Amino acid sequence: MKPQTADELRAMYLRFFENHGHAIIPSASIIPENDPTVLFTTAGMHPLVPYLLGAKHPAGTRLTDVQKCIRTGDIDEVGDASHLTFFEMLGNWSLGDYFKKEAISWSWEFLTSPEYLGLDPDKLAFSVFAGDDNAPRDDEAHDLWRSMGVKEDHIFYLPKENNWWGPAGQTGPCGPDTEMFIIRDGEPCGPDCSPACDCGHYLEIWNDVFMQYKKEADGSLVPLAHPNVDTGMGLERTLCVLTGKKSVYDTELFASILGKISELSGKQYGSDDETTRAFRVIADHMRTSTFMIGDPRGVTPSNVDQGYILRRLIRRAVRFGLKLGMPAGFTAEVAKVIIKQYGHVYPELVENSEKICRELVLEEERFARTIKQGEREFDKILESIEKYNLPKIIDSKRAFKLYDTYGFPIEMTVELAKEHGLPVDVEGFNERFKEHQQKSHDGAEQRFKGGLADHSEQTTRLHTATHLLHGALRKVLGTEVGQKGSNITAERLRFDFTFGRKMTPEEIAEVQRLVNEAIQADVPITCEEMTVPEAKASGALGFFESKYGDRVKVYTMGPYSKEICGGPHASHTGELGSFKILKEESSSAGVRRIKAVIGE
Repeated sequence: MKPQTADELRAMYLRFFENHGHAIIPSASIIPENDPTVLFTTAGMHPLVPYLLGAKHPAGTRLTDVQKCIRTGDIDEVGDASHLTFFEMLGNWSLGDYFKKEAISWSWEFLTSPEYLGLDPDKLAFSVFAGDDNAPRDDEAHDLWRSMGVKEDHIFYLPKENNWWGPAGQTGPCGPDTEMFIIRDGEPCGPDCSPACDCGHYLEIWNDVFMQYKKEADGSLVPLAHPNVDTGMGLERTLCVLTGKKSVYDTELFASILGKISELSGKQYGSDDETTRAFRVIADHMRTSTFMIGDPRGVTPSNVDQGYILRRLIRRAVRFGLKLGMPAGFTAEVAKVIIKQYGHVYPELVENSEKICRELVLEEERFARTIKQGEREFDKILESIEKYNLPKIIDSKRAFKLYDTYGFPIEMTVELAKEHGLPVDVEGFNERFKEHQQKSHDGAEQRFKGGLADHSEQTTRLHTATHLLHGALRKVLGTEVGQKGSNITAERLRFDFTFGRKMTPEEIAEVQRLVNEAIQADVPITCEEMTVPEAKASGALGFFESKYGDRVKVYTMGPYSKEICGGPHASHTGELGSFKILKEESSSAGVRRIKAVIGE
């Protein structure tokens, strides 16, 4: 029987692959650890990059999971029938184990067998990589689909832009993929209609990635010694197809959320296009915000990086809430519904429920003050344009003043201007933004040259240094110190930790001395695999244990550090050379940040 709820679909998927020898692993954080090339976990592969590159996973070579993901490149599109910023990705993985034959046959079985999704084979289409100068055409995938009984005219060879995946950052594992589509009712858009069209006739439901290569910094592709399989099936979209809904927002996942919005606003979802869009934006943005704040590496609103995205989501939800006449404090009320709905799957939401509601209310209050003042200033700009017959555009100077002086986000300026039929000089705004050393989410990826995902020698050494830094901080400041996140480029490390005040110069100097002492001791770095209880009993630190698998890796550096970690690490502490703290500053409320470098 086809699953009708998200719980049924998650359970069926995991059970299917468990029956095929896969170990079920938990979702990783939505905040990538030690990978500055991306702000969020956008696919199931991100947390597994070290293992896709050859590191041994404690759970084995066949894995399956449901990964929390965030993609924010299409925030402005949210409100239509399908766009979401948060979604769950069902995935199965082969780490140098099985390859195309097994992956494709299992995909076919899960999609078409009456015991599982039971989809009509004649309503399915498939695409495979057409090949180019760097990589050959994937005839093997084509032939495997044909052997399943797929008709020739239901298989499409498409170019790299359609059928190639990765790497997640600038370098890393990548390869051709084969994608699976639902063929919707109605006629195709024309004789050349294919899954590459945007006409909507084909709806992607699943993706099997065959990681055969590693992309190097120079753009070349090097074959992997042990090819891997990485798959992804979007839970929300699949549920939409299975239940015959026209929109992901019409599935049971959003029923209680939309119901709460209706209760608070007094408006009816679906009553008209504008109201429907507002409901969807609020539902999506509040769901994503709830998961961001409630994550084990929880984000709080700020003006840079993940915090900037969070602030933008909350404030955009509030603005649409104002259009619906939502009462003050509505964000926390909607979040409570989301926590209740997802808490049994992601218990961190329940554990952090007070924090989630508190941060939402605080940001809503901050924005309420900002938006009133910003809209007043925007109205003044409109008046001056009319009064003095100025060019009918919001120029970069005015747009930046709204942001810099009044805290009014550029996205809000663009939306307000659009309502009045005016363009905004966004490009000029971004130039002014960069000049003031502010980093918007659009520039966040570009400002890094690489990260731990690259597994370069330097980033590996810097990652090792974060462990020694963590240990030294706990010795100097006390055991209240705990890791909140880290970010590594080829040039420096950045380490966030819980601590309630600014460090003194003496404390900073002592931490630096202790790290250098550990480096000079040149102790070997050892790795053991054990269960989480065994790791904790051995004295290993681990701050995200709710998201670990059954078995973990514990890295020990003499008496200086013992932590649960996925790696990679240097073999001896002496390889780090030397350690220097460049800066100690606030990251967010109750969280401090250290930036440091290592030398030869």
